[in-house]
Amino acid sequence: MSDRVALGQPLAGIKVLDLSRVLAGPFCTMTLGDMGAEIWKIENPDGGDDTRGWGPPEIDGMATYFLGVNRNKYSLCLDIKNPQQLDIVHKLVEKADIVVENFRTGALEKFGLDAATLTARYPSLIYCSISGYGRTGPRALEAGYDFVIQAESGMMAITGQPQGEPTKLGVAFIDVMAGMNATQAILAALYQRTQTGMGKVIDIALYDTALAGLANVATAHLNTGQAAKRYGNQHPSIVPYQTFATQQGVLALAIGNDTQFRQLCHQVIDRSDWADDKRFVRNRDRVAHRDILIPMLEAVFLHRPRDEWLMMLRANGLPCGPVRTVSEALAAPEATERAMIMSIEAMRLVGSPLGRLSSENNMPPPRLGADTEEVLKRVLGL
Repeated sequence: MSDRVALGQPLAGIKVLDLSRVLAGPFCTMTLGDMGAEIWKIENPDGGDDTRGWGPPEIDGMATYFLGVNRNKYSLCLDIKNPQQLDIVHKLVEKADIVVENFRTGALEKFGLDAATLTARYPSLIYCSISGYGRTGPRALEAGYDFVIQAESGMMAITGQPQGEPTKLGVAFIDVMAGMNATQAILAALYQRTQTGMGKVIDIALYDTALAGLANVATAHLNTGQAAKRYGNQHPSIVPYQTFATQQGVLALAIGNDTQFRQLCHQVIDRSDWADDKRFVRNRDRVAHRDILIPMLEAVFLHRPRDEWLMMLRANGLPCGPVRTVSEALAAPEATERAMIMSIEAMRLVGSPLGRLSSENNMPPPRLGADTEEVLKRVLGL
């Protein structure tokens, strides 16, 4: 094993052939790499991963989009349309434990790199496909993009202000969740393989991921038939659970139960009468009368600066926080004290949230094809 791989990590010794690009697949393989797996990222010599060109912004000629999901990987320039280079990819499959790909359905069959071909040849191989709509179903042949699936899945319909238009989240979070789902499924398959010796074919769809991510909103509709609505920064089922403007700044307040609401009224805002008001005693009552309660709370929170409110709320154990910018969040003590911002060869990245499971011997995101010769020599003796 290369000394660049984090020895002693949970996945040390596991080899991953990464045929994915853009976000969902690379997020999955980066997570596996963070836990010590050796990732062989196969890139077309003609530009490589699409996100290498998704700039500005760029750092030293590499797009920051690419940097964010490609640490702890080796980049190999191999064109699978070239028979000799395709043969090398097949030789790497022989050495791999896991294959991750996000090509269109059927695109890899003519190269012999599809799930059916490879798992028949290598029964212990774990093969994970990530696609927009899955490898089966009426839209299996279509490409899938996070933004489109945010729209199609209902996510945009429940995001944004009630009187505004449907709005996407500010990051491609369905791609990220699909990458997380793929990682979980791969880890489960690895565990099962230790018992059976057999691999697994995993089929992850962005659309499935989005529907599952609707969580309580989906369950509410499925069981009541009521249409889901947009609530802006409010919660459909909990009140008060939203942002409030203050004399200086905006805070987020999450009152999750009736006891917390009584504490808010008695200990923080000095409105004990509200705690005993039949319209507000139980959460279901507060939800039913949110149009009355929320304006009253909004008026109260305008009496003090945000930091004073936060100090009082936290002193009483009530869940709250400032509405921060991205810059403020990345510089916050919660980030710095847990070492969530890492520096690798003069570039700064958000670290792994997996704590001690993740590597402390991190490799920087690779230059295109930077590791082709080293990996092929070490792994295949070429």
